[in-house]
Amino acid sequence: MSKFNIRVYGLWIHEGKVLVNEELIRGKVITKFPGGGLEWGEGTLDCLKREWMEELGLTIEILGHYYTTDYFQPSAYDDSQIMSIYYRVSSPDPVNIVNLLPNERTYWLPLNEITVHTFTLPIDKKVGSMIAIMN
Repeated sequence: MSKFNIRVYGLWIHEGKVLVNEELIRGKVITKFPGGGLEWGEGTLDCLKREWMEELGLTIEILGHYYTTDYFQPSAYDDSQIMSIYYRVSSPDPVNIVNLLPNERTYWLPLNEITVHTFTLPIDKKVGSMIAIMN
């Protein structure tokens, strides 16, 4: 049975850089934006706040909606359809970012270094190109 997989991500842009994650998924390094999957009974904003707290130990302020997937995107991992929602976010301390999860690394990526190859997943590639064009 086909299903939806709703993902929620935060775009923290600060001083010409955007915060990104590298994660090891099924033996492959994936470069993506911080965030993750919506859980049952959760709204998208609560999901994003939970994911950032779990991954980075950060309380974030959600500044506004940035992009929602507007085309069909099948998952690379199962038979679901991916729907990704991106929000602009900020947090008080942009200096001491530490990823709390094993097999993950978080770092600031200069906006002028974003290329079509920066991000691994198709929707992140689209959002990355939108950021690069606007900045």
